[in-house]
Amino acid sequence: MLKVGLTGGIGAGKSEVSRLLVSYGAALIDSDRIAREVVEPGTPGLAAVAEEFGPDVLAPDGTLDRAALGAIVFADPDRRAALNAIVHPLVGARAAELEREAGAEAVVIHDVPLLAENGLAPLYDLVVVVDASAGTQLDRLVNLRGMTESDARARMAAQATREERLAVADLTVDNDGPLEALEPQVRGVWEELLRRAAATTG
Repeated sequence: MLKVGLTGGIGAGKSEVSRLLVSYGAALIDSDRIAREVVEPGTPGLAAVAEEFGPDVLAPDGTLDRAALGAIVFADPDRRAALNAIVHPLVGARAAELEREAGAEAVVIHDVPLLAENGLAPLYDLVVVVDASAGTQLDRLVNLRGMTESDARARMAAQATREERLAVADLTVDNDGPLEALEPQVRGVWEELLRRAAATTG
């Protein structure tokens, strides 16, 4: 098994790269999706969050009120650490389970938005960074996702810098250009991943 960390700044195009890699045969483990799953209604994760942060973080239908929780943890690093202490082990356990299901020969792509921020690069055999300039990120967030410019800039500023992400990269995908320029690059990355996977198993 080859474990690959995939990351990139908001608006860099990481989702499109992961979609292409899956189409070539990679197994994808999406940490954001798992983080949502482990706090769905009826889960021990949601019960633990409600116990830690109080009933106000639950919506009337029993789901997690993400806005209410976000208002608490975004402004307070200690509370954010308390949330991470609940969620991260659950995400890790589920990711390990999905890895086992993928099988020993798989190339497993871990889609991890905050890989650089949380110092997670050592957990993977190699790291692929989807790179785009700040101008490209801003343009996509405003024009494709409909964010205000101030909101987009705030989201970008809350993440690692471009330099910090590139510092942990083993392979880089330049996604500053049009979509048609992306596919040949990702295909090349996939071929390199297959080579490395063969080397680790052979």
